[in-house]
Amino acid sequence: MENVDKNTDNNTVNSKNKKHSPMNNVQVFLLNLLIVIISLWLLFGFVLSFTVAPNDDMSPNIRNHDLLLSFRLEKELHAQDVVVIKKNNITYVGRVVAVSGDEVDISDENHLIINGSSMIETNIYSETPRYEGFVEYPVKIGSGEYFILADSRNGGEDSRYYGTVKDNEIVGKVVTVIRRTGI
Repeated sequence: MENVDKNTDNNTVNSKNKKHSPMNNVQVFLLNLLIVIISLWLLFGFVLSFTVAPNDDMSPNIRNHDLLLSFRLEKELHAQDVVVIKKNNITYVGRVVAVSGDEVDISDENHLIINGSSMIETNIYSETPRYEGFVEYPVKIGSGEYFILADSRNGGEDSRYYGTVKDNEIVGKVVTVIRRTGI
């Protein structure tokens, strides 16, 4: 009997010493909701970005209206990285083909030439024609600049049309594509 009385007395003392939370369940829920909203805002405002592919310039790899998730904090881009670009308030999607220090040329036979070497691109299914009247070739890529080409090389708007792309014009590096057409 004595052990039971001691346990009961301890439980009574413990329940008297417990402090009740100054917030009720609704306030806790609202605080948690606020934390989630701020976290999502930070995540998608500064780290990740969703973009809808604006056209078929990256076809067949990326189609018009596909949803692109891009990483905004990528600082070092390499050839073959796919990026989302904001140039002259227009959104473009393209593939990096040349980085700072490279020299880009397009031959009369519509071959892409980087640093004097003709490129063999296994994921491109058409030739790369020059766009006359926009960019003077060969193009030397300056510091903090990139030469971007669309995968659809006939008619795609890319660096052959608007010139090199600066670091601050790149929204992010595409990390995944969510196919929205044909579902």
